[in-house]
Amino acid sequence: MTSRAPRRSIRARRARSAAMVALTVVAALLATLPLVLILGLLLKQGASSLNWAFFTAMPKPVGETGGGMANALAGTLMLIAIASAIGLPVGIGAGMYLAEHRGGRLASVVRFLSDVLNGLPSIVVGIFAWQFLVRPVKHFSALAGGIALAAMMIPLVARATEEMIRLVPNSLREAALALGYPRWRTSLTVVLRTALPGIVTGALVAVARIAGETAPLLFTAFGNQFWSTSLTQPISALPLQIFSYAISPYEEWHSLAWAGALVLLALVLVISLIARYVTRSRFGHGHD
Repeated sequence: MTSRAPRRSIRARRARSAAMVALTVVAALLATLPLVLILGLLLKQGASSLNWAFFTAMPKPVGETGGGMANALAGTLMLIAIASAIGLPVGIGAGMYLAEHRGGRLASVVRFLSDVLNGLPSIVVGIFAWQFLVRPVKHFSALAGGIALAAMMIPLVARATEEMIRLVPNSLREAALALGYPRWRTSLTVVLRTALPGIVTGALVAVARIAGETAPLLFTAFGNQFWSTSLTQPISALPLQIFSYAISPYEEWHSLAWAGALVLLALVLVISLIARYVTRSRFGHGHD
């Protein structure tokens, strides 16, 4: 009797362990299922419309077949460049301040407001940008769209920079200060360089986040059916073009919208893969 009880207990524990492992496997599969379904649907609906003309041709007028989204692709890259040029320096600088003055009252306030801004709906950011960047000049522009996207990047980059800088050992700071480096130079040449791979990863994640945003651009960049690279004029973007084509009554435009969504998803996946590679090269360097 005494030997059977421990055996039953061991079998029960093994059964519970196997059940929990099975539940976690199911949860992991369910977590990836939406992406797999979305990717499969986009491949089914949009792959047939992907060709060289899609990337090089301008949109065709209603009633004409063919055409592409060259202006939208160029506009997306331009908006990302504007947002990165504004958001990355501000976000990295804010993150350095938060990490180096983590106990200060101002740092606590900035950290809290960054978290609030990070959770703010993108349409609210778009309305805010329209009120202060579009309404005063009375026209939409690529610059307004880039600034709106930059406002969404800043809290993401700031928090990622703060966390990466916190991982830098204090011994590196102390060694640099002992050698006579001023505090600002220590932060820039020692701490920032050490945390740079992680900061790059956070920046790429922020870029992937803003690449598919539509709501802020509806209130700022607005869209443009023609080729435009002017900062002061409305500009097209993939999310805007997809939205415009998806709500149209034309089947040809619907197919292009599916293809545009597939390209946008591929862009986000590529940026995510680059971020993953940077992370692996950073933390796997010691094993090479």
